[in-house]
Formats: sequence, structure tokens, C-alpha cells
Amino acid sequence: MTIRIALLLLCCLPGLVVADQISCRAVSISEGDTFTCLSTENKRLRVRLAEIDAPERKQPYGAEAKQVLSDLILEKQLILHIQALDRYGRTLARAYVGGRDVNYTLVEQGAAWAYTKQLKDHRLQDAETLARNMGKGLWRLPAQSIVAPWDWRYAGRISTPQKTKPSKTASFSQFGGG
Repeated sequence: MTIRIALLLLCCLPGLVVADQISCRAVSISEGDTFTCLSTENKRLRVRLAEIDAPERKQPYGAEAKQVLSDLILEKQLILHIQALDRYGRTLARAYVGGRDVNYTLVEQGAAWAYTKQLKDHRLQDAETLARNMGKGLWRLPAQSIVAPWDWRYAGRISTPQKTKPSKTASFSQFGGG
């Protein structure tokens, strides 16, 4: 009976089932760890690379990290090993192009950090340490410019002044007018 219910759910709710592995072609790059791809069924899929975190767009090395990802995957066929969906509805995945682990390569080249909050593959930490020691990618920046993306995002949240409404609207009389 349980198997019948599971099969019924699989047939009726295919959008809720997450495949372990899919093939797609990268069509656009948003940031150094986020891109959009088209599945073999021509469905757009927004992907956030799992277990790594690349500099934000406006962060030092953000544009370079985006370019590194673009050079690795744009317009290429990928295999995604899907782990989950994030809170923004993006697919969290490890990506492979021609058998090459894209997530690992980004960390190895100094274009991303190993994201310890999600880390399952501890080789990523080793790759980060090696990139740091060899001064690759973002690790060439002056020390004060090297800020982990999660710290950058947090600093942006606490330093952004809250927008307040003016206490009263301006009138022409305030500026010497009638």
C-alpha cells in the first residue's frame, strides 16, 4: 500500500521530486557561484554551487570570480549532482563539466571559499588552504580586502542605514516660495 501511494505521488507531483543528477547547459552567470542553465527538457534552472561561497558582485574580486566561473562553464554541458533547494528556490548542486569538479576548481583557483556551514567534501578546505598559501586568485589581494562573503553580507546588513520617512513634506514656503 505504501509503495502505491509513493508511486501515485511521484506521478502526480513531479515538480516536487528532486533528481539526484541532471544534465544541463549553462546559459548565464549571475555571480561567481550562481548561474542559470537549461535542462535537456529546455527548463530553466537557477543553480547555486553547493559547499562553496564566492565573493559578492560588489565585493573585491567579485567580478573576477564571476569571470572564472564563466570561463569554466558558460555554454557548456554540465552534470549537476543536486543536494537540495536553498531558501531562495535555487538548486544547490555540485557541478561537473567534462568530468571536472567545478566547485573544487573555483576554490582551487582562489575564486571561492569552502563554505564550512554546508561542507560535506573536506577536500574543499584543503584546496582553499593551498590556494591561500600559493597566493592564487583572491588571495593575491591586500589582506584588508580579503573578506569572506558571509562576513561581507553581514556587514552590509548592519551598516546599511534604515530608510526613514521625512517628518513632513516640503512646501514651497520653506524655500522662499508662495
